[in-house]
Amino acid sequence: MSAETTFEEAQRELEQIVERLERGEAGLDEAIKLWERGEELYRLCVGRLDAAQGKIEELARRADSTRP
Repeated sequence: MSAETTFEEAQRELEQIVERLERGEAGLDEAIKLWERGEELYRLCVGRLDAAQGKIEELARRADSTRP
């Protein structure tokens, strides 16, 4: 996984993996690899969302502190 993978790219790939697993298109070995990749992408997405939430909360605190 590239360090430059965007949240949107990771989310799209994760959705594709989920669809393939749900359709049962992959054999056991491939399904395991897809699951592992899905876990990586999930962690990346959650990390990016958590970071974004932290930034938003910080910006909100700053905005509140500048109000009279």
